[in-house]
Amino acid sequence: MTAPIAIIMGSQSDWETMRHAADTLAALGVACDTRVVSAHRTPDRLFAFAKGAKAAGFKLIIAGAGGAAHLPGMTAALTELPVFGVPVESRTLKGIDSLYSIVQMPAGIPVGTLAIGKAGAINAALLAASVLALSDPALSDRLAAWRKAQTDAVAERPEDKA
Repeated sequence: MTAPIAIIMGSQSDWETMRHAADTLAALGVACDTRVVSAHRTPDRLFAFAKGAKAAGFKLIIAGAGGAAHLPGMTAALTELPVFGVPVESRTLKGIDSLYSIVQMPAGIPVGTLAIGKAGAINAALLAASVLALSDPALSDRLAAWRKAQTDAVAERPEDKA
């Protein structure tokens, strides 16, 4: 059986950010498939992946990209599956370029855009798990437990050690 979530990224260097999505999904007991699929350097790989993702059994795609960040939008243009885009922080513009590229999709090609960097990768995983949890009561329970643990870890007073 194919993992329900595909995590794709534009280059190997994007793994430093996107691994946080994979780690979060693993903590929730959700399988994922990770791959490098560059919109610019491996366009044939991108087309084959995106066109075949639904038939391969994926339920949704998390796409991380830096710089021009065309991967999430191009993926969304080629598949009916939901695509969540994670802007990877770039050296030149600190990820603002990536954010603008992902968030400014034309009407009709939706990409759910998350925050730049690690926070965006983690939130993309949580959002993806929330979507899957709509039809998976066990995952819904694990997600609720994860959120409760996060809440419980916040000290009430600054001198309290959580």
